[in-house]
Amino acid sequence: MAAVRIAVVGAGLIGRKHIEVLRAGNPDYVLCGVADPSPATAEDGRRLGYRVFADLAQMLEAEKPEGAIIAVPNQLHEPAGLACLARGIAILVEKPVADTVAAALRLVDAAAAARLPMLVGHHRRHNPIMRKAAEIVRGGGVGKVVAVHGMWLNHKPRGYFDVAWRREPGGGPILINAIHDIDCLRMLCGDVETVQAMSASAARGFPVEDTAAAVLRFRSGALGTLLVSDAVSAPWAWEWGSRENPLRPHDTEDCFLVAGTRGSLAVPTLAHRWHEPGQEDWNVELVRRNVHVALADAYHEQMRNFARAIRGTEEPVLDGLGGTRTLATTLAIAESARTGAPVDVARFMGRD
Repeated sequence: MAAVRIAVVGAGLIGRKHIEVLRAGNPDYVLCGVADPSPATAEDGRRLGYRVFADLAQMLEAEKPEGAIIAVPNQLHEPAGLACLARGIAILVEKPVADTVAAALRLVDAAAAARLPMLVGHHRRHNPIMRKAAEIVRGGGVGKVVAVHGMWLNHKPRGYFDVAWRREPGGGPILINAIHDIDCLRMLCGDVETVQAMSASAARGFPVEDTAAAVLRFRSGALGTLLVSDAVSAPWAWEWGSRENPLRPHDTEDCFLVAGTRGSLAVPTLAHRWHEPGQEDWNVELVRRNVHVALADAYHEQMRNFARAIRGTEEPVLDGLGGTRTLATTLAIAESARTGAPVDVARFMGRD
């Protein structure tokens, strides 16, 4: 079977990662074109041997891809995605799925009307560590989930804030970074029903928050907490413990703790502890095992899922509606932090 022809729309940092994956020689998929107006991208295409178009419509007409990865700035996700769907092209939209829930839902509805797959690029869902963690939790390995804690605690370099928008509301760790962790918590524990949050900017004094804390109530009845900061020197973040990014330091620490009626799971170390049935007692030692998985590049795994969803042989690991629920949860946390009031996530979704 011929490789699925996939185009990339936008060749910024994440777009270049997708180009790299598509050019890696996997027989399931191939790069057929890139749409990006940058002269540097055009030069990369000439040097490396792929076609670059300054205009999206021109690229779609010339190359007729079967799928397209939308990696342009967030506010352009909707028009770019709609342009692809209108031509019968499946889409993988980078996170966040759009800049607003309303825009995201318009993409979801358009994909459904066209009967085309729509995936959202929360790549951690394809990481074998997260897959195994979800398998353990959903398989009853901790019993009924009662409580969960998530952390993203890092220190961004000073030069990061030389870009003006990163110092302004909307450019902080809630919307830029925590959205990944919120999606991981949803993957482990299901949808979030309500949130209550607070934020602070005391570390740097910028208008944007540098730290935030949220309490989450999941639809299952479980309670959770999420703590994020980009102004602390700490190893409690996915990037540190997962080894996913070889350019980041590594430390064997966890960023997600899931606790249930019979056991608990720490992620990404996958330390699994439990009581045998009838032994649930704080005086009884927990059984412990360290679960091991073979590591794999989450972006390559995601691309395989996209290609197979286009072929109709797999369902999307995270579809458009699921990605929109993650966006709505993140925006609800930002809204609660702004107002100090609890927020119903469904209100942001506009639908269940």
